[in-house]
Amino acid sequence: MTEQHAHRFERGTDGPKVIVVGVDGSESSLRAAAYAGGLARRQRALLAVVYVQPVLVAGAALGAPVAETTDEIAEDLVAQIREAAERLKGIFEVHWEFHTFRGDPYNGLVTAADELKADAVVVGASEQAGHRIVGSVAVRLVKAGRWPVTVVP
Repeated sequence: MTEQHAHRFERGTDGPKVIVVGVDGSESSLRAAAYAGGLARRQRALLAVVYVQPVLVAGAALGAPVAETTDEIAEDLVAQIREAAERLKGIFEVHWEFHTFRGDPYNGLVTAADELKADAVVVGASEQAGHRIVGSVAVRLVKAGRWPVTVVP
């Protein structure tokens, strides 16, 4: 074994054991969740579904009920995931958990992937035109280079 290979980190498994998927209710994020669910099922991995609740200081300053709105989105996402899991019960079994983090989507997913010891991260492609200029969450995750990242269109 060379010096270079002696210090590489490996969990000692053949394939991912924890797959993190970012969801926000968009069509692309729901497709990403379905794709990640299939990966988790085939690999017998934990599917960690992550919703990052945005912290909108400007909205809160104007009196907008930001926390209530993002809590409702999280509850709705959990309900959708539970419903899908129930429909597939007995056909496909996927071990999954739902997590919420607060912050911007990129930093929230990085925190989630680190805390959950993710082996892979799956996200939907950005549906916002401005991301072509600034850079999408997916591109930033890939550039971070800390986990394999799959971007689902």
